[in-house]
Amino acid sequence: MTSAEALSNDISGLMHELGRRARAAAGALAIASAERKHAALAGAAQAVDANRAAILDANGLDMANARDKGMSAAFQDRLLLDDARLDGIVDALRAIAELPDPVGTVIAEWDRPNGLHIERVRTPLGVIGVIYESRPNVTADAGALCLKSGNAVILRGGSDSVHSSQALVECLRLGLAQAGLPEDAVQLVPTTDRAAVGEMLKGLAGNIDVIVPRGGKSLVGRVQSEARVPVFAHLEGLVHVYIDRSAELDKAVAVTLNAKMRRTGICGAAETLLVHEDVAGTHLGPILEALMARGCEIRGDAAVMARVPAARPATEEDWRTEYEDAIIAVKIVPSLEAAIGHIEHYSSHHTEAIIAEDPAAVEKFFAGVDSAILVHNASTQFADGGEFGFGGEIGIATGKMHARGPVGVEQLTSFKYRVRGNGQLRP
Repeated sequence: MTSAEALSNDISGLMHELGRRARAAAGALAIASAERKHAALAGAAQAVDANRAAILDANGLDMANARDKGMSAAFQDRLLLDDARLDGIVDALRAIAELPDPVGTVIAEWDRPNGLHIERVRTPLGVIGVIYESRPNVTADAGALCLKSGNAVILRGGSDSVHSSQALVECLRLGLAQAGLPEDAVQLVPTTDRAAVGEMLKGLAGNIDVIVPRGGKSLVGRVQSEARVPVFAHLEGLVHVYIDRSAELDKAVAVTLNAKMRRTGICGAAETLLVHEDVAGTHLGPILEALMARGCEIRGDAAVMARVPAARPATEEDWRTEYEDAIIAVKIVPSLEAAIGHIEHYSSHHTEAIIAEDPAAVEKFFAGVDSAILVHNASTQFADGGEFGFGGEIGIATGKMHARGPVGVEQLTSFKYRVRGNGQLRP
């Protein structure tokens, strides 16, 4: 056996052992009481709060490695943890703890003429594999949401955030142990070798029930093409903001600025701005001036270039690019229909916004655009499970099967039917 074959076998054996342990933990977690799961999450939140120094030290190692590798400012922003972001993680863990327990919830019930009583009831999915890139907060969110919904989880974070993720997982496992639940309900893949991802995509001998990828197009593309288990796809956030002819100027400026510049590296950040030609003369200049004042680069079509000399010419590729940076592509469109057509042609079906005061225009936009999240007169950066009241999210699912939009505790459950009778026989 070559050394490469031996290494491959080692990783395969390692990952299959993680799968077996996750399946055993999932069985215990599926029947755990709501009180125990609440205690585990509350304990995890307390552990994160109490171990801030160790978590920040771990993140410091990841940040130093990112700087040494010359990672972009946007990448480093996604990777960074500080006290404020740890506050957010603690708050999210506590918010998820306080959510209603979805397991066992009766979704629907009805009686049949023969006296049978039928219930559709939420049940955990089982074992969830989460493959994500370098956002440490995903470690906490994914672990907590899976725990709350009664699922075991195998986390495979990006190699660039390995120290941060390990420190956060230790806090989650401490919360589980304190609540008398199996620590193996939350496991972090202990290797950065990409072969581990391949093993997860094969399903670990039937021990993974669903894969949730969260990252760039190449990661999600690989998962979708290779996975042998169901996938909740989280594609890139190619997000559009459309300024309708009925838009209020001040609102259009403020919302667009926040949608683009609040945090440029998140998936809900606006990447393309479409402006109705009827308000290009009044709205385009103030919006772009506000963006440029914050350091945003403008890439525009010919009509934009004619009005804004500081803009660079947009190429075909710009309409297809998730910049995750202070860059925005801008186009003047002749109509609402043209805006919808542009979005449908280029969108990743993540999040789109319309800024408008005309209710008919809003309804037409909502009916005509087929994306997971549609926003009216508000920032696209509200595309977030926490902002939806879900406590957190594993990602924004852009597919159409089972889960769509923010994936929270309800989206991490399936259902089963309970049929109650009194001796009925089928003739």
